[in-house]
Amino acid sequence: MWVFSVIFTLAFIYYQRLTGPTYPVTVKTEIGGQYVKNKLLRTWECGSDAKIGIHVPDTSINGYIQFKRYNSYDVWYEARMDRNKDSLIAYLPDQPPAGKMEYKIILEKDGKRAPLTDGTVILRYKGAVPGWILIIHIVLIFAAMLFSTRTGLEVLFSGKQVITYTRVTLILLLAGGLLLGPVIQKYAFGAFWTGWPVGNDLTDNKTAVAFIFWLIAFIQQQRKKKFRTWVIVAALVLIIMFLIPHSMWGSELNHMEQ
Repeated sequence: MWVFSVIFTLAFIYYQRLTGPTYPVTVKTEIGGQYVKNKLLRTWECGSDAKIGIHVPDTSINGYIQFKRYNSYDVWYEARMDRNKDSLIAYLPDQPPAGKMEYKIILEKDGKRAPLTDGTVILRYKGAVPGWILIIHIVLIFAAMLFSTRTGLEVLFSGKQVITYTRVTLILLLAGGLLLGPVIQKYAFGAFWTGWPVGNDLTDNKTAVAFIFWLIAFIQQQRKKKFRTWVIVAALVLIIMFLIPHSMWGSELNHMEQ
């Protein structure tokens, strides 16, 4: 059961790594009879212009970047990308925490243009988060997933350590999600909490929901009333919460209201 729980948790770590609005997006196009494929950034630390680079060895291909602030009435600005050996490079203006830039890249060869991006790419700026806090947060959150899965299996197949594993899961969710989560949010975007009722941040909301269900499961164990059912429900809720990509509906500035 421990082996399964570890493999299951590692699968979710991989899933979370690949999904969400902050993971680099893969883009590709064909121009001049050749395919160009790259990954474009969707997150950048405040304090400097965001460096957007793409690998294009063919020196006869030029690149142009079009951009504007996301959620704004700004007009699109176009700039030619600079060539640096096998790469084309451009910079997006620095923004405050939770500010976003919307951009797209167009390649040009022999007078013909081809968009590298299907639509636009959204890049969000964030403040610097101390590495040690981020590492502890990640470890605790996925440890909570590990023990949540293990507790669910314990209920189904054994039952001897259900109460102990429930307590560990609850403590990990509290420490990693409800305590360190807001600290990271404050460093990155200037607010401790942007979920309900003050905002729509799904990361904040799903953490709170998962904690509430595990808290109910813990309370039911103390009352000894259908606690096994509640443990299974809480474990399933946490799985559903982890299926929601990280940072969905996260903090963002709305320049249209300014």
